[in-house]
Amino acid sequence: MTPLCSRIHSRSYTFPLVRSLASAFALAAPALLSAATAGTDWPRFLGPTGAAVVGESKIPLKWSDTENLLWKAAMPGPGSSSPIVSGERVFVTCWSGYGDKEGANDMRQLTRHLVCLNRADGKILWDAKVPSAAAEDPFQGFITEHGYATQTPVTDGERVYVFYGKTGALAFDLQGKKLWQTSCGTSSGQRRWGSGASPILHGNVLIVNASDESQLLYGLDKLTGKVLWKAEGDYGMAYGTPSILKHDGVDDLVIAIPQELWGMNPETGKLRWYAAHGLTGNVSPSIVPGAAGQVFVFGGFPSTRSVGISVKPGAKGDLGTSAVLWDSSSSTYVPTPVYKDGYLYVINDQGFALCIDAKTGEAVYRERVTMGSRGGGKPFYASPVLLGDKLVCVSRRNGTFILAASPKYQLLGTNEFAKDTTYFHGTPAVSGDRLILRSNQAVYCVGGK
Repeated sequence: MTPLCSRIHSRSYTFPLVRSLASAFALAAPALLSAATAGTDWPRFLGPTGAAVVGESKIPLKWSDTENLLWKAAMPGPGSSSPIVSGERVFVTCWSGYGDKEGANDMRQLTRHLVCLNRADGKILWDAKVPSAAAEDPFQGFITEHGYATQTPVTDGERVYVFYGKTGALAFDLQGKKLWQTSCGTSSGQRRWGSGASPILHGNVLIVNASDESQLLYGLDKLTGKVLWKAEGDYGMAYGTPSILKHDGVDDLVIAIPQELWGMNPETGKLRWYAAHGLTGNVSPSIVPGAAGQVFVFGGFPSTRSVGISVKPGAKGDLGTSAVLWDSSSSTYVPTPVYKDGYLYVINDQGFALCIDAKTGEAVYRERVTMGSRGGGKPFYASPVLLGDKLVCVSRRNGTFILAASPKYQLLGTNEFAKDTTYFHGTPAVSGDRLILRSNQAVYCVGGK
């Protein structure tokens, strides 16, 4: 069978300064697997390293509308993106004008919002509104499950970057001024589900998965929005956020598409290596890094599966079947698992808590935690966050579940904002001793008083 990667082509646009900055970052960047410290910043989807792992934290693991809630901020519209934090600012996206409430049927009124809040008290500092620049997929079918503000922003501490699908990628300064806007395509996938992958930064390059809009990955100059490279390929329904995998001083841009895992040069978009994993349909979770070059892929449709793959330092070309460590039926369709001490943990979209042995792929446990009693559809979209040895797992409408990150299943507690009956789709952000959560209605800050 001809590998899908044979149909990937990269067009590069040379900017010497960008290359030198990116090279310097490659030498200084931490490994993706490293646990973040409980610092103030949570600059991107799944935290500083994209692994959703915090080594230590004093965040209270019990909260409600009246307990350990430091503040609550109403949002101008719904959204499925996750909050991020930079210094004393919290950033979150949402949308309004179309599909956000009954009677909002005019797509021409669709507006995205980048909202900046004060981390101390939740006060809205500014709201940067962006009208839709192109017709989006209509608000029907699966797109009603996540809407038009699904991609999580990313920040370098000086600017905030967003990806709004067919409206493109945009950069804002910390006062909410738009600095640039670049189109990344206006096409649609065959299912018209919209896109959900979040942008990431690598040095001076903003990397955008626009597979739904144009079957392209983009590398954009973060300062100007100019296209540095475009990687064309048969991405299919690849909805996951790309990752940077660092090993032996080399950074690989890694993305899972249906059937294959690709490792690319993040400075040029050129393919370095690929491995067949066999997951069909669509792939939504991000890849999960393990120990010693292990990479784990989850997803697929109609059958969800998980695959462990070994990526050796300096890997090039086809990694072959020997790179596949295991193939398992224990998996997740939307949430991205976390890795800790040789095990993979997640509460999947069906509401089952899973622990998978990362060496063998065998299920250590599979326990039902919720049936989604407060609403239809899949009960979990958010990914778990690891706080020390505890897992924080936010369900869509049944509260947050606290599990022990242990091969022995232990449900330690549940927390709920009972007054909020809207969906919670975003993965929480960790900022020091505070946990930032978002629903379709509000942003919440949990912490000790």
